[in-house]
Amino acid sequence: MNETNLKKLLQKFPLINDLIEQKTVLWENDKYLKNPSSSTQVGLNDVTDAAKRLERFAAYIQLAFPETEKNNGLIESSIIEIPNMKMLIEGRRGLRIPGKLMLKCDHALPISGSIKARGGIYEVLKHAETLSINNGLLNLEDNYSKLNDDSFRQFFSQYKIAVGSTGNLGLSIGIMGAKLGFNVTVHMSSDAKEWKKALLREKGVTVIEYESDYSKAVEEGRKQAESDPMCHFIDDENSKDLFVGYAVSAFRVQQQLKQLNVKVDKDHPLFVYLPCGVGGGPGGVAYGLKQIYGENVHIFFAEPTQSPCMLLGMMTDLHDKIAAQDIGLTNKTEADGLAVGRASSFVGKEMEPILSGCYTVDDSFLFRSLKGMYEQENIFMEPSAHAGIYGPIILLNEGKSYLEKHGLLSKLENATHLVWSTGGNMVPQDQRQLYLSDRI
Repeated sequence: MNETNLKKLLQKFPLINDLIEQKTVLWENDKYLKNPSSSTQVGLNDVTDAAKRLERFAAYIQLAFPETEKNNGLIESSIIEIPNMKMLIEGRRGLRIPGKLMLKCDHALPISGSIKARGGIYEVLKHAETLSINNGLLNLEDNYSKLNDDSFRQFFSQYKIAVGSTGNLGLSIGIMGAKLGFNVTVHMSSDAKEWKKALLREKGVTVIEYESDYSKAVEEGRKQAESDPMCHFIDDENSKDLFVGYAVSAFRVQQQLKQLNVKVDKDHPLFVYLPCGVGGGPGGVAYGLKQIYGENVHIFFAEPTQSPCMLLGMMTDLHDKIAAQDIGLTNKTEADGLAVGRASSFVGKEMEPILSGCYTVDDSFLFRSLKGMYEQENIFMEPSAHAGIYGPIILLNEGKSYLEKHGLLSKLENATHLVWSTGGNMVPQDQRQLYLSDRI
């Protein structure tokens, strides 16, 4: 971006100055609608269809991944209250968080230990189903446990799957794709952690590394896949299948909150805080929750101060035409899953009527929160997952105008703050100890 265009943007959007200075900011989305009409690209029927497909695959998943038996082959995590963490935040910040503080434990999702197990695994399964049905090997009425047979692995071995990733999406697609028998290639950005690359290679996945960032890894992966008719490229920036795979989680959240006797209505608002990289995971979750809860849910995306790509793209209406690097930021963060300089235009546009806002958080908070959560709740989450923890803090400190505008100040005592944890269970012990020490 040239200097003239940047100056114009700074005049129109003075908040960019704070982003350049790496301040933590809260941006309120001025296109937000309380009850947005359904998306033009995604419908609730698509999400229902995805939920049914995951149910069909449950018998196979239960067989292929025995750790899913307790959920009958469904890939799901619990919602828990984190009162000790709430007390720690209140004590450290001199802040009272009215209502409940709860955690959606996607750091503990089976198979690949992150939120990416939802969308990534779903798209692999959908592709496997389509190939099997088109080749006369499978019917919708079949027991899908048959996909665990060697004959299916042999069949899938002639096909390839490719994806560009900073880490967790690659893990989800690599683990599931390799288990089914696909030849999987993951194009990894420089931000990806070494242990994630090593784990993928152990599973028989081809890992191609790039010195550049996430956008380059996706671009190269897409380019190589386009020249191979046997290769299915999972496009984190534009995939509708990934998006609806994540959105299924909203149905599950609705059931879980009912079981926990947590009300969500006009007098009991639900605030949800989602870490955001390119946008597919949080975008899908946000879409699903909005379809269910309408004006009673308020959703905020969390991004590192060095990588505020979704905030920047949505605020300026430039979406993928502007990157964090264009305003002088490095896109370097320990929150590897959020180290994305350019947001998905598809997701950004879908979020215009849905998202309440975005905020930024600095890496130092992520590590303080990581240690605090482990000490207070005995829960380990990787750094990027802690971006959500900052949500209630910045909303209550800087979001008074949003709360007033939507008549929420008088309802906060009845509110539920749901922090969406996005990864952590797959992190090796030596890396955990490093995170918990003062050596980073």
